[in-house]
Amino acid sequence: MSQAVSSPVKNTAGLEGVVAAPSEICFIDGVAGKLVYRGYEIADLVENASFEETAFLLWEGKLPKRSELTQLKSQLSGAAAIPAHTLAVLKALPAKTEPMDALRTAASSLSSIDPDLQSNEPAANLRKAIRLTAQFPTIVAAFHRMRNGQRMLDPDPSLSLAGNFLYMLNGAKPHETLTRVLDAALVLHAEHGFNASTFAARVTAATLADMHAGVTAAVAALKGPLHGGANQEVMELLLECDDADTLVKRVTAMLAVGEKVPGFGHRVYKTLDPRAAFLRKMSKQLGEAAGNTKWLDMSERLIPIVKDSKNKDPNVDFFSASAYYTMGIPIDLYTPIFAIARIAGWTAHIMEQHRNNRIIRPQDDYRGPLGLKVTPIDQR
Repeated sequence: MSQAVSSPVKNTAGLEGVVAAPSEICFIDGVAGKLVYRGYEIADLVENASFEETAFLLWEGKLPKRSELTQLKSQLSGAAAIPAHTLAVLKALPAKTEPMDALRTAASSLSSIDPDLQSNEPAANLRKAIRLTAQFPTIVAAFHRMRNGQRMLDPDPSLSLAGNFLYMLNGAKPHETLTRVLDAALVLHAEHGFNASTFAARVTAATLADMHAGVTAAVAALKGPLHGGANQEVMELLLECDDADTLVKRVTAMLAVGEKVPGFGHRVYKTLDPRAAFLRKMSKQLGEAAGNTKWLDMSERLIPIVKDSKNKDPNVDFFSASAYYTMGIPIDLYTPIFAIARIAGWTAHIMEQHRNNRIIRPQDDYRGPLGLKVTPIDQR
């Protein structure tokens, strides 16, 4: 039996360092800790632009004029309701269904009556992007209320996308501070280059599958704990320990045996994740307003410990956990909220892929045997 000769193609586990395609949507400088959406640094956007403005930027390549923003808000509010068959799908799911699974199933079901399903033209794709972005918050809130035996609430056209989600989730108009914090979190999570879920969306779109197919693939990829599920793991760890001393002992023991601490480290960033800096500030503001900074204080205790042991900084998931928990958001909705934000980036990438498409087909580095012969089944 002979062995295959290693391919001359460089073996890059996890495709680290591989440039898959050109893109005009996002730039990340992992050494300097910079994140840029279409030329605008994230610090500028999160302080001065809403999620709706950011979505427009990602889709259109420019920030909207007031009239364009007004039109987009009208389109989003007009598309926020979900069709009857998608509601029926959500109602048919067992209450124990994970919200990300419900979102994935619902996202796929939306394609069946979308009037632009058969077209990948830019105008049709933009209309689909607007509809999906509007419908994601409604799906997440509706499923959460259904599984708790509560009546689903219709979207309120007077509210922003962030405000509407909080309203549909809790059944009351949200405080302006909560709306602003969630809106900022959505801006921070809206886009991040060729991450796992975005790449899944682009690989699917590259086959000329429709936008709903690409988005469904992205939701599936985001569910994993190494991607979107990490913030849920962070909060579960904080709750299990319940006090700072217990948390420090637990994490020290995890580090001693080489166990990964959720919320730390990033494939791209070699310094503090720039998104984490803003979420840290938001978590502090929320905790002080609520008179309870316990979860943030516990989180802060871990930073020097992990830094000294593994030289890893907090990532975006680390502080979003305590921020969302202080807002009263159920833990298993953290990743769906990530999806509510990232749908803007996913759809922008699908549109970019469709505009200049070539099917994505990388080569593997085969390391298995060669020259084997089939033995008749009775002789094996």
